[in-house]
Amino acid sequence: MKHVITAALSMVALAAASATIAQTAPAAAPATVKAGTYTVETYHTLVRFGVNHFGINEFFGTFPGATGTLTIDPKNLATTKLDVTVPVATVSTTNATLDKELVSADWLDAAKFPTMRFVSTGVTRTGPATANVAGKLTLHGVTRPVVLKATFNAAATNPMSKAYTLGFKATGVIKRTEFGVSKYAPLVSDETTLTVSAAFELKS
Repeated sequence: MKHVITAALSMVALAAASATIAQTAPAAAPATVKAGTYTVETYHTLVRFGVNHFGINEFFGTFPGATGTLTIDPKNLATTKLDVTVPVATVSTTNATLDKELVSADWLDAAKFPTMRFVSTGVTRTGPATANVAGKLTLHGVTRPVVLKATFNAAATNPMSKAYTLGFKATGVIKRTEFGVSKYAPLVSDETTLTVSAAFELKS
Protein backbone atom coordinates (compact mmCIF):
# COMPACT_ATOMS: atom_id res chain seq x y z
CA MET A 1 0.00 0.00 0.00
CA LYS A 2 2.86 2.35 0.86
CA HIS A 3 4.34 1.90 -2.63
CA VAL A 4 0.95 2.59 -4.24
CA ILE A 5 0.52 5.83 -2.27
CA THR A 6 4.08 6.94 -3.13
CA ALA A 7 3.49 6.24 -6.81
CA ALA A 8 0.22 8.13 -6.74
CA LEU A 9 1.81 11.14 -5.07
CA SER A 10 4.61 11.12 -7.65
CA MET A 11 2.07 11.13 -10.48
CA VAL A 12 0.23 14.06 -8.90
CA ALA A 13 3.48 16.00 -8.51
CA LEU A 14 4.43 15.27 -12.12
CA ALA A 15 1.04 16.38 -13.34
CA ALA A 16 1.30 19.60 -11.34
CA ALA A 17 4.76 20.32 -12.73
CA SER A 18 3.54 19.64 -16.26
CA ALA A 19 0.63 21.98 -15.75
CA THR A 20 2.94 24.70 -14.46
CA ILE A 21 5.21 24.37 -17.48
CA ALA A 22 2.22 24.37 -19.82
CA GLN A 23 0.94 27.57 -18.23
CA THR A 24 4.29 29.26 -18.89
CA ALA A 25 4.67 28.31 -22.54
CA PRO A 26 7.11 30.67 -24.27
CA ALA A 27 5.71 33.60 -26.21
CA ALA A 28 7.23 34.07 -29.66
CA ALA A 29 5.86 37.55 -30.37
CA PRO A 30 8.47 40.25 -29.65
CA ALA A 31 5.70 42.78 -29.00
CA THR A 32 4.73 40.83 -25.88
CA VAL A 33 8.13 41.32 -24.23
CA LYS A 34 8.02 43.20 -20.95
CA ALA A 35 9.95 46.47 -21.10
CA GLY A 36 12.65 46.88 -18.50
CA THR A 37 16.19 46.06 -17.52
CA TYR A 38 17.36 42.46 -17.62
CA THR A 39 20.48 40.72 -16.37
CA VAL A 40 22.33 37.93 -18.14
CA GLU A 41 21.29 34.50 -16.90
CA THR A 42 24.87 33.29 -16.71
CA TYR A 43 24.31 29.55 -16.50
CA HIS A 44 22.34 29.38 -19.75
CA THR A 45 24.32 31.88 -21.80
CA LEU A 46 27.23 30.85 -24.02
CA VAL A 47 29.50 32.56 -26.53
CA ARG A 48 30.86 30.24 -29.20
CA PHE A 49 33.77 31.03 -31.51
CA GLY A 50 34.55 29.19 -34.73
CA VAL A 51 37.60 29.22 -37.00
CA ASN A 52 38.65 27.29 -40.07
CA HIS A 53 41.42 24.88 -39.13
CA PHE A 54 44.09 24.63 -41.86
CA GLY A 55 41.39 24.84 -44.53
CA ILE A 56 40.17 21.39 -43.51
CA ASN A 57 37.33 21.84 -41.06
CA GLU A 58 35.65 24.27 -38.71
CA PHE A 59 36.88 24.15 -35.13
CA PHE A 60 35.04 25.84 -32.31
CA GLY A 61 34.99 26.41 -28.59
CA THR A 62 32.87 28.20 -26.02
CA PHE A 63 33.16 30.93 -23.42
CA PRO A 64 30.77 30.44 -20.49
CA GLY A 65 30.35 32.81 -17.56
CA ALA A 66 28.90 35.90 -19.25
CA THR A 67 27.49 38.71 -17.13
CA GLY A 68 25.81 41.96 -18.05
CA THR A 69 22.59 43.84 -18.65
CA LEU A 70 20.00 44.43 -21.35
CA THR A 71 17.57 47.35 -21.29
CA ILE A 72 14.81 46.94 -23.83
CA ASP A 73 11.42 48.33 -24.78
CA PRO A 74 9.76 46.51 -27.72
CA LYS A 75 7.80 49.67 -28.55
CA ASN A 76 11.04 51.64 -28.95
CA LEU A 77 13.68 49.14 -29.99
CA ALA A 78 16.18 51.83 -30.99
CA THR A 79 16.67 52.73 -27.32
CA THR A 80 17.91 49.22 -26.47
CA LYS A 81 21.11 49.08 -24.44
CA LEU A 82 23.28 45.98 -24.14
CA ASP A 83 26.45 45.60 -22.08
CA VAL A 84 27.93 42.11 -21.71
CA THR A 85 31.27 40.96 -20.32
CA VAL A 86 32.72 37.47 -20.78
CA PRO A 87 35.71 36.03 -18.87
CA VAL A 88 38.38 34.88 -21.34
CA ALA A 89 39.90 32.26 -19.05
CA THR A 90 36.72 30.18 -19.23
CA VAL A 91 37.41 29.18 -22.85
CA SER A 92 36.57 25.52 -23.39
CA THR A 93 37.25 23.21 -26.33
CA THR A 94 37.54 19.45 -26.63
CA ASN A 95 41.25 19.65 -25.82
CA ALA A 96 42.56 20.66 -22.36
CA THR A 97 46.04 21.32 -23.77
CA LEU A 98 44.58 23.70 -26.34
CA ASP A 99 42.52 25.44 -23.67
CA LYS A 100 45.73 26.27 -21.79
CA GLU A 101 47.35 27.49 -25.01
CA LEU A 102 44.40 29.74 -25.87
CA VAL A 103 44.58 31.61 -22.55
CA SER A 104 48.36 32.06 -22.85
CA ALA A 105 50.14 35.19 -24.08
CA ASP A 106 50.42 33.59 -27.54
CA TRP A 107 46.67 33.88 -28.00
CA LEU A 108 44.16 35.62 -25.73
CA ASP A 109 46.56 36.46 -22.88
CA ALA A 110 43.91 36.04 -20.19
CA ALA A 111 46.32 37.11 -17.44
CA LYS A 112 46.71 40.56 -19.01
CA PHE A 113 43.29 40.86 -20.66
CA PRO A 114 40.91 38.80 -18.48
CA THR A 115 37.65 39.76 -20.17
CA MET A 116 36.06 40.64 -23.46
CA ARG A 117 33.21 43.12 -23.50
CA PHE A 118 30.50 44.13 -25.96
CA VAL A 119 28.67 47.43 -25.53
CA SER A 120 25.91 48.31 -27.96
CA THR A 121 25.86 51.63 -29.79
CA GLY A 122 22.65 51.15 -31.78
CA VAL A 123 19.91 48.67 -32.64
CA THR A 124 18.15 48.50 -36.00
CA ARG A 125 15.13 46.26 -36.57
CA THR A 126 15.55 44.04 -39.65
CA GLY A 127 12.44 41.86 -39.37
CA PRO A 128 9.57 40.86 -37.09
CA ALA A 129 11.94 39.07 -34.70
CA THR A 130 15.39 40.17 -35.89
CA ALA A 131 17.66 43.17 -35.49
CA ASN A 132 21.21 44.30 -36.12
CA VAL A 133 22.98 45.23 -32.91
CA ALA A 134 25.89 47.56 -33.59
CA GLY A 135 28.44 47.95 -30.85
CA LYS A 136 32.03 48.03 -29.71
CA LEU A 137 33.83 44.80 -28.87
CA THR A 138 36.87 44.99 -26.62
CA LEU A 139 39.11 41.93 -26.91
CA HIS A 140 42.79 41.49 -26.15
CA GLY A 141 43.00 45.16 -25.19
CA VAL A 142 41.67 46.37 -28.55
CA THR A 143 38.24 47.94 -29.16
CA ARG A 144 36.66 47.72 -32.59
CA PRO A 145 33.13 48.09 -34.06
CA VAL A 146 31.17 44.88 -34.53
CA VAL A 147 27.62 44.19 -35.72
CA LEU A 148 25.72 41.23 -34.28
CA LYS A 149 22.71 39.84 -36.14
CA ALA A 150 20.24 39.05 -33.39
CA THR A 151 17.13 36.87 -33.41
CA PHE A 152 14.52 36.90 -30.66
CA ASN A 153 13.67 33.34 -29.63
CA ALA A 154 11.04 33.57 -26.92
CA ALA A 155 9.93 35.07 -23.62
CA ALA A 156 8.53 33.13 -20.70
CA THR A 157 8.58 32.70 -16.96
CA ASN A 158 11.22 30.08 -16.24
CA PRO A 159 9.35 27.26 -14.46
CA MET A 160 12.36 26.51 -12.27
CA SER A 161 13.63 29.95 -11.24
CA LYS A 162 10.23 31.70 -11.67
CA ALA A 163 12.07 34.56 -13.37
CA TYR A 164 10.63 36.20 -16.47
CA THR A 165 13.27 35.41 -19.10
CA LEU A 166 14.09 36.43 -22.67
CA GLY A 167 16.04 34.27 -25.11
CA PHE A 168 18.10 35.45 -28.07
CA LYS A 169 20.57 34.12 -30.59
CA ALA A 170 23.15 36.41 -32.19
CA THR A 171 25.89 35.92 -34.75
CA GLY A 172 28.78 38.03 -35.91
CA VAL A 173 32.14 37.84 -37.68
CA ILE A 174 35.43 39.42 -36.68
CA LYS A 175 39.00 39.26 -37.91
CA ARG A 176 41.04 38.18 -34.92
CA THR A 177 44.25 39.77 -36.20
CA GLU A 178 42.55 43.17 -35.90
CA PHE A 179 42.44 42.48 -32.15
CA GLY A 180 46.08 41.45 -32.03
CA VAL A 181 45.37 37.70 -31.91
CA SER A 182 47.43 36.55 -34.87
CA LYS A 183 48.86 33.15 -33.91
CA TYR A 184 48.94 30.78 -36.92
CA ALA A 185 46.94 33.17 -39.14
CA PRO A 186 46.01 32.58 -41.91
CA LEU A 187 46.54 28.79 -41.57
CA VAL A 188 44.02 28.99 -38.76
CA SER A 189 41.57 31.46 -40.26
CA ASP A 190 41.71 35.13 -39.43
CA GLU A 191 37.94 35.30 -39.90
CA THR A 192 36.30 34.16 -36.69
CA THR A 193 32.58 33.58 -36.27
CA LEU A 194 30.88 34.44 -33.01
CA THR A 195 27.61 32.76 -32.07
CA VAL A 196 25.81 33.77 -28.90
CA SER A 197 22.98 31.95 -27.16
CA ALA A 198 21.75 34.32 -24.47
CA ALA A 199 19.17 34.31 -21.72
CA PHE A 200 18.21 37.46 -19.79
CA GLU A 201 16.17 37.64 -16.58
CA LEU A 202 13.98 40.63 -15.76
CA LYS A 203 15.24 42.50 -12.70
CA SER A 204 12.77 42.42 -9.86
